[in-house]
Amino acid sequence: MKKAILATKIGMTQIFNEDGVLVPVTVLQAGPCAVTQVKTVENDGYSAVQVGFVDKKNKYSEEGTLIHAHGVNKAEAGHFKKAGVSSKRYVREFKFENASDYKLGDEIKADIFAAGDKIDATAISKGKGFQGAIKRLGQHRGPMKHGSKFHRHQGSNGACSSPSRVFKGKGMPGHMGNVKVTVQNLEVVRVDADKNLLLVKGAVPGPKKALVTIKETVKVEC
Repeated sequence: MKKAILATKIGMTQIFNEDGVLVPVTVLQAGPCAVTQVKTVENDGYSAVQVGFVDKKNKYSEEGTLIHAHGVNKAEAGHFKKAGVSSKRYVREFKFENASDYKLGDEIKADIFAAGDKIDATAISKGKGFQGAIKRLGQHRGPMKHGSKFHRHQGSNGACSSPSRVFKGKGMPGHMGNVKVTVQNLEVVRVDADKNLLLVKGAVPGPKKALVTIKETVKVEC
């Protein structure tokens, strides 16, 4: 059975394991996620589960009926109402072979993972803005002597006469970061089922409060 959940990044800290070794960990608020749609091969051509994460701000009447869901249009509101869940900020889809085992409104919590599990974490990395070739691509700098006039410049981009052009894919200064990044084979160090927290060894991409997709790793240990 494949496992996956949505989480938000809280930050990093450090803990001591059972052997007394200091372990740097990233703390993730994993779930609870609500199942908003179940897709089957018969109806949709593939098997998947759609989940929602983080409630949106809703406006209720004195009787408790929903008046308005912030940032949700009529179609989305009907979609969530059919599933019997509140309006969600994030909606993602996971391909599961056993999607038929899930039902609308089911909750997926952090306790689907256990200490020692290996996961893949996907998020949007921190944006660094426009950066030069040295920081962005790790290129070497020029001589730092006085009068060199070539310190942090990119250097030659190509020959002048042949081929008389710059090849596609040439590393140059430009926008750095703010792209989807996946870090594979991370280890779950600790699980707090009551607070829906996952402590993952090492760094997870993205800034604090970023949406992180946690999936069972695709790598197989030999």
